[in-house]
Amino acid sequence: TVVLKVGMSCQGCVGAVKRVLGKMEGVESFDIDMEQQKVTVKGNVQPEAVLRTVSKTGKATSFWEAPPEAVA
Repeated sequence: TVVLKVGMSCQGCVGAVKRVLGKMEGVESFDIDMEQQKVTVKGNVQPEAVLRTVSKTGKATSFWEAPPEAVA
């Protein structure tokens, strides 16, 4: 699960995020909370790839919190 903070101010912003996530490989489901500007993505995805994909919408995008350390 990847949780992002995305600067969304309208339904158009939400639609743009839905479009890019809908096309992304490995995404099983996602939840968009415009009020909290929070996007939760579930699936077999890399956090950095999700961040890059959502950033393509032109919205300010960052991780909600520091991603968990990779276990070697």
